[in-house]
Amino acid sequence: MRKDFGPKTWIYPQPVLIIGTYDGNGTPNAMNAAWGAIYDDDQVVLCLSRDHKTTRNIRESKAFTLAFATESTVIPCDYVGIVSGSSTADKVSKAGFTVTRSSRVNAPIFNELPLSMECTLVRIDGDEHIIGRIVNVSADESVIGEDGKPDYRLIRPLTYDPVHFDYVALGEKVGKAFSDGKKLK
Repeated sequence: MRKDFGPKTWIYPQPVLIIGTYDGNGTPNAMNAAWGAIYDDDQVVLCLSRDHKTTRNIRESKAFTLAFATESTVIPCDYVGIVSGSSTADKVSKAGFTVTRSSRVNAPIFNELPLSMECTLVRIDGDEHIIGRIVNVSADESVIGEDGKPDYRLIRPLTYDPVHFDYVALGEKVGKAFSDGKKLK
């Protein structure tokens, strides 16, 4: 037996993304957003309302960063999602984040968030769909695994549970993509 809930935005998992931008004065801003995903081989898409300071900053600077919230940063990452940069100019520092200016795009990298994508604006479709081109992915050495690549077990990224409004730490590996299904061939 199944229970119907009607149309809901219940996709699992949803990454908890921290979008970094600079305003026209060079002040860093951070926004927590769960509605973001891979759009193409080298592109991401974000669904943001036009009235967000982050959206205005992206329109102006033509760039942004995407960092992944982590288990150890859940409180500051939630904070930047519930406080507007329009009314709290120093919300990045209040969250306890420090920034380094990206050398590739006009956007901040949050030092406390170990994995970041640096993106340039490709276009904004309609009022809310922001398409960005990934020009670089950078990772703090603390989250680099033995194979020389970022390791999610070291990153401890958060996912968002849209049903219960919870943050959930990503779990353990249970299989190998593009491999395990071959057992049924």
